[in-house]
Amino acid sequence: MDQVGSRTGAPTAVRDGDAVGPPPIPAPVDPWEFRPLGPQDGYVSLVWEWMNRPHVAAAWDQAWPQERWEAEIARQAAGDHSRPCIALLDGRPVAYLEVYRVLRDRLAPLYPFRPHDLGVHIAIGHPDDIGRGLGRSLLRTVADGLLAADEACTRVVAEPDVTNTASLRAFATAGFRRVGEVTMPHKTAALLVRPRTEEDLPRW
Repeated sequence: MDQVGSRTGAPTAVRDGDAVGPPPIPAPVDPWEFRPLGPQDGYVSLVWEWMNRPHVAAAWDQAWPQERWEAEIARQAAGDHSRPCIALLDGRPVAYLEVYRVLRDRLAPLYPFRPHDLGVHIAIGHPDDIGRGLGRSLLRTVADGLLAADEACTRVVAEPDVTNTASLRAFATAGFRRVGEVTMPHKTAALLVRPRTEEDLPRW
């Protein structure tokens, strides 16, 4: 399985978003748990290593030096746009996640978002973990964990490249619904939504 998700980039202007807090870390669901990252966290070097592996670099295009990744983690941790974290399976680090508030992201102008909508980017770090169903399990757990962590959130969204068929299959198996396509500066993305209820699916 290829990477499930890729970065949307810098935040955009928000509308009526001052009262909405930063994105939460997904609630743990056995056997998965999620740890937030800070600039001095020991996992930052692992993220840097993962991002420089060919299978991740091809999807994320962020094979940066470690110092730049330290700065990127610090930037995210200090703001209210996105939260970087590590996904652990039975205590073993498996994936890097960025959970973001859509209303502070450049995805916001591209569909009728709600103020508490959450988005997610995921990179599975180890090549040996690809193609084993871990991505589907992780996506389902992340969506469940975010809906549990923020009761006001009614949607978890993702925007993988439309050509990434492995990711699209993984998201679909995890309960995400394809509701349209959006054009972004670096890709044409499928807009995928995991709704809390059927009534929460966006329509436009």
